[in-house]
Amino acid sequence: MSIAAIVAGHLCLDIIPDLSHINYDNLRALLTPGRLIEVGPVTFSTGGPVSNVGLALHRLGIPVQLMGKVGDDLFGRAIREGIARYDPALVAGMIVAADAPSSYTIVINPLGSDRVFLHCPGANDTFGADDIRYDLLETAQLFHFGYPPIMRRMYTDGGEQLAAIFRRAKATGITTSLDMALPDPHSAAGRADWNAICRATLPYVDLFLPSIEEILFMLRRSTYEDLRRQAADGDILPLITPDLLSDIAAELLSLGARVVGLKLGERGFYLRTASAAILAAMGRGRPTQPEAWADRELWAPCFRAHFVGATGSGDATIAGFLAGLLRGLSAEAAVTAAVAVGACNVEAADTLSGLRSWEETMARVAAGWERHPLVLRTPGWEFVPAYGLWRRWCAPSG
Repeated sequence: MSIAAIVAGHLCLDIIPDLSHINYDNLRALLTPGRLIEVGPVTFSTGGPVSNVGLALHRLGIPVQLMGKVGDDLFGRAIREGIARYDPALVAGMIVAADAPSSYTIVINPLGSDRVFLHCPGANDTFGADDIRYDLLETAQLFHFGYPPIMRRMYTDGGEQLAAIFRRAKATGITTSLDMALPDPHSAAGRADWNAICRATLPYVDLFLPSIEEILFMLRRSTYEDLRRQAADGDILPLITPDLLSDIAAELLSLGARVVGLKLGERGFYLRTASAAILAAMGRGRPTQPEAWADRELWAPCFRAHFVGATGSGDATIAGFLAGLLRGLSAEAAVTAAVAVGACNVEAADTLSGLRSWEETMARVAAGWERHPLVLRTPGWEFVPAYGLWRRWCAPSG
């Protein structure tokens, strides 16, 4: 079976202790020197987009090849063995570095709070443009790269290595996709000039799929900080408006992206697209009907789910969207698939246990899966009952 998608970038081992009996307030009180905190069993899971997006696509029936970098150590072996359990062929593109440790993340996910990550980047910091197997991109349809803000060579030197990866990938005729991560503002990644990095890279990116927090941090730091100050608990998502999404998505299209998808956490997934002519030139993984995808804005609310944990939910959302695109779905159906796969993800503590096959996921949607309410009162937006989402037709783009 030929490879449809190649997923590269950050790869790590997630270590997730069960903190379901500890709420956020209790955790803050207990985390004092000298205290012993009893926790539940630990879940080990491969993490990062190479694993999260790649294995989710595999579960959704998309033939995929993974390209990640691990150390020659216990965690590296655990990562490779964990992936090989799904299919031994998936680890064929892995790089084992003898001179760097494997990356790992301790996920602190108490009841009633967003996650906190204790992260060691390890071998990911040494990943560069020459670590991509461009020969494998020659026949695949889609190349997805994730989390450059936590891979040192991707943001140093003005993001030269990141831009080189996408420039060389586009030269193969493949459709390219990029996701981000939110860096620590006090770290070297947080101080990098992400505006310049995006300007250098986005001309070679077909699908740009960051979260709204990530892209505001990178391109509109003052807006991001203002919203953080307005949000009582630091959660800016309730303050995100359709006008803000439209404005920043239009800027990203002007920088070169062809399709912009913004992850909105519990508020769903937003999509804006360029013109039909631009979409038709996206490469082998382009929409099968570019005219039907062109000049669109869509906002898909989340499906209701039994929430256990949000680890990998953004990556699962991306996998659902990419699977929909590769299966030739309409834009409306693709964003519906995105939030459906994302909702399945949060029903388990790790990144993959909650996911279902493509057929099972779509059957759940077809059976009338209930969504969280979303009401948009901004002029120009209309609700589409057939898909359970909101749509706005944009003025034709260039």
